[in-house]
Amino acid sequence: MNARQRSSEMPDLRVLRVADLLLHEQHDAQRSDPLAQRIVSDGVLKNPPIVAPVDGGPPFVVLDGANRVTAASALGLVHVVAQVVDYDDPALALDTWHHLVCGFPRDRFDALVEELVGARLEPSDVMHARALVARREALAFVVHPDGRAYAVGAAGDLHERTARLNALVDIYRSHGRICRVRTDHIDDLLSWHDDVTALVVFPRYEPAEIVDLARVGARLPAGITRHLIPHRALRVNFPVSILRDDRSAQSKNDWLMDWMKTKVQAKEVRSYQESTVLFDE
Repeated sequence: MNARQRSSEMPDLRVLRVADLLLHEQHDAQRSDPLAQRIVSDGVLKNPPIVAPVDGGPPFVVLDGANRVTAASALGLVHVVAQVVDYDDPALALDTWHHLVCGFPRDRFDALVEELVGARLEPSDVMHARALVARREALAFVVHPDGRAYAVGAAGDLHERTARLNALVDIYRSHGRICRVRTDHIDDLLSWHDDVTALVVFPRYEPAEIVDLARVGARLPAGITRHLIPHRALRVNFPVSILRDDRSAQSKNDWLMDWMKTKVQAKEVRSYQESTVLFDE
């Protein structure tokens, strides 16, 4: 079974060169370092990163899996197995994570944000702050548990604003705990999280912006973009030994396709159409 014989019901898995994968977001060393250790101890790459070709590819922009690609690079892997998707697929959606910050003194948090170079703070209610972020007149907005809110504004082009956004996230990344959340309603989160400092709400990005950032090496902070992928491949558990050996990418791709065919015929592949909530991550 070759690439042209892939079923539309099966994910497009390919062996790609790590050097051909462009990140659009920062990796998180607190995640990528332990992940590299697990890959070595388990001997498998559990979940393939999600990538989309740029102008037909290579290169490919990594939509999801910056930590996995960083871990593979740190391990010296020349190749990685990835799931290739079409960024123009109408079934693929780009959404946004927000950051719920916990365990960081609120007065210290506000003081550090006020010191952010090139940014301006505008006290606001949540509704107006949403509008400012939607119109890209603010980098983000912050909501405290007591309902106080302010928008974080900054001038400049996409790349300058991205640099300031990284500076904003750096303020709390190493001082508090970050939980990725989908809602910008802080009241919905307070019963599930203790010692909440603030909720930081980010704008929605467009695919063209993601590709543009990746091309020039400008990266968004980790844990902001959220790609919803149809037929996402999980628990592939691809042998690292295959990625490590000195065969060509074509030879490894031929092995991959035969391996997938064996999995299908053994009824080891199962697709879930409904939304799924996992409790063992």
